[in-house]
Amino acid sequence: MTGTTQDDYTDLYARRVRGMTTSEIRALFAVASRPEVVSLAGGSPYISALPLDAVGEMLGRLAAEHGASSLQYGIGQGTIDLRERICEVMALSGINGASPDDVVVTVGGQQAIDLLARLFLDPGDVVLAEGPSYVGALGVFQAAQAQVVHVAMDDEGLIPAALEESIAAVARSGRRAKFLYTIPTFQNPAGVTLSEERREQVLDICERAGLLVVEDDPYGMLSFEGDAPLPLRARRHDGVFYVSTFSKTFAPGLRVGWILAPHAVREKLVMMSEANVLCPSAFAQGAVTQYLTNMPWREQVKTYRELYRERRDALVTALRDLMPAGTAWTHPTGGLFVWVTLPEGLDSKAMMPRAIAARVAYVPGTGFYADGTGTGNMRLNFSYATPERLREGVRRLSGVMQQELAMRAVFGTAAPHHRRRGAVAADAPGPDLA
Repeated sequence: MTGTTQDDYTDLYARRVRGMTTSEIRALFAVASRPEVVSLAGGSPYISALPLDAVGEMLGRLAAEHGASSLQYGIGQGTIDLRERICEVMALSGINGASPDDVVVTVGGQQAIDLLARLFLDPGDVVLAEGPSYVGALGVFQAAQAQVVHVAMDDEGLIPAALEESIAAVARSGRRAKFLYTIPTFQNPAGVTLSEERREQVLDICERAGLLVVEDDPYGMLSFEGDAPLPLRARRHDGVFYVSTFSKTFAPGLRVGWILAPHAVREKLVMMSEANVLCPSAFAQGAVTQYLTNMPWREQVKTYRELYRERRDALVTALRDLMPAGTAWTHPTGGLFVWVTLPEGLDSKAMMPRAIAARVAYVPGTGFYADGTGTGNMRLNFSYATPERLREGVRRLSGVMQQELAMRAVFGTAAPHHRRRGAVAADAPGPDLA
């Protein structure tokens, strides 16, 4: 080590570190958190909608009455009380008969994905994932030195024919995909939902191919228009790993998620978790258990649904009213996100500095593809900002896009990008989006 490089430890890093890159979202946090910036970038729930006084009293009682246990080390699998409550929560989504013995509590949904990657992925293995896909999962797969092959979506979610072709293409290359990672309900970032018919088709395809399924379902309870479709895990038990979290329905700061795994795999996941974090926070688990047991949490979920439906409508209406011609977007029926397709020639990543200068933030589409495509897309969040702020953010964003289009018209500097590769279908501006 000579001291002549910026990072003197480069030669000592493990190989898995060399390809790691900064998350598009994390890089935005410092800027987007400034009060003068309208942030459409993050995925934060609106925690102020919680009865914070009541939650504070609950946490105080937990420490005062159960502190000797809740502030102590716990067990790697998670407390039996919480695992029983988790089974009750899953039953509301249609996953009936799950055993607490098959639930592993994790430090948020992110650790759940990481544990499954550690359990199944060797360097060079293939993971199939929707294109676009959740940036946090892509980071996990990258750290595992796996190759992500994206499967195209449209407005009904993952395309079964594209999944079959991807499986076949991987096989032709002499490899085998280990699992399909999918967010079938209110997908992040696209906001689309896998249709009922396709859910069965996807499961049939994976079963025939011997392909495991990792179903990530953080948003399934946040439906705006009736009940969400049954999760994949409610339809098939074998070969489906169900991942979820309390981050979107209670509080992300507690970092409590879980995996429902086939029984044969449960013990290995517990060993993986113990090697990783020793045990999830007993206090955080106690807080979630108390919340689910003693507070009207189902009514709180209804409150979130109504709040987010109003904000979704505000964002989509603003897009319809203010976006330049050639812009399109998805129309989510739940969750937290809208996926925007830009007019031909605009580059969401290149445009970001000018957007920040105009005091508006979004996430460029490149963050949601393992190969860095998606420059013609962006993800917008509607859960955190008020309806008024959402409209103002779209107004500022539209102004930046209009300027970009004007410069390209004058100077002919339209940048090539991969907008159509793996792009999901989007609604064009129109009255049906109001």
